[in-house]
Amino acid sequence: MDFNTILQILDSTLRLTPPLLLACLAGLYSERAGVFDIGLEGKMLVAAFFAGAVAAVSGYAWVGLAAAIAASTVMALLHGFASITLRGNQLISGVAINFLAAGGTALIGLNWFRQGTQTPQLNGSARFSEITLPFADSIHSIPYLGPIYADLLSGHWIISYIAFLAVPFTWWLLFHTRFGLRLRAVGENPEAVDTAGISVIWMRYRAVIITGILCGIAGAYLSTCMNAGFVKNMTAGKGFIALAALIFAKWKPWSAMWACLLFGFLEAISIRFPNLEIPGIGTIPVQFMQALPYILTVVILAGFVGKAIPPKAGGEAYVKER
Repeated sequence: MDFNTILQILDSTLRLTPPLLLACLAGLYSERAGVFDIGLEGKMLVAAFFAGAVAAVSGYAWVGLAAAIAASTVMALLHGFASITLRGNQLISGVAINFLAAGGTALIGLNWFRQGTQTPQLNGSARFSEITLPFADSIHSIPYLGPIYADLLSGHWIISYIAFLAVPFTWWLLFHTRFGLRLRAVGENPEAVDTAGISVIWMRYRAVIITGILCGIAGAYLSTCMNAGFVKNMTAGKGFIALAALIFAKWKPWSAMWACLLFGFLEAISIRFPNLEIPGIGTIPVQFMQALPYILTVVILAGFVGKAIPPKAGGEAYVKER
């Protein structure tokens, strides 16, 4: 495998990772606050649809992004209302969000555009353009260093850079601010937080809103960056993979980034080598290569990568003592 092939695989990895990473960080905020959310898939799907639909109508990707964030946040608040205010089962609420998103986007898309549950093709300003970093062209000729900077690090969409910058920001916010301390405390010992005069309900709602914003950006990435519009069920399980990465990372931002990069790398390998031939074994079926990220998801969720302990108050509705 030559240097250019390695560079292409890594470039594909960086392009495939952002939606996983954004959804993983979204789940991290929610679950650190004690609200389990398996509805990440549904929120991403709704966001992808509204990003593609509004961008197609308005002609501007940024307007589509705003619509995606708004739609995803509404779904997040719906989950929050069911699980925080009404104290319903958080897992059932998340499943309901996923089903609602899958059916709703297909139905609305068919009704609005009459193009078989997909939005019109996005062109021009309706899609985000790739960004060329400073001096990328001038240093491209430098051996190794030039291609790494010009071809690997440069040339991605703005949401890609937002996704990776969100990792250190999340680390700083959760572990070096008062807000982060309170949010983590709500997920571990909400009674103590309530005793200190801090609203557990409001803190959890704030975490849920952040989850909606991040899922909105992730969904917009799928339909206005990676693809030129929305197609039915285009998230293809990415929300569930993000959940697996979150468990793998043990609810830590930096570990979450590496876990998502691993999933992105496996997906890039399956795309680059659909019929991988291994000496002495033979040709690996394309179906197995495509299933690699999902196989790793099952392995992680089955507990084969070490015990992951979630926040102590996770999944439990808080009832204020009088």
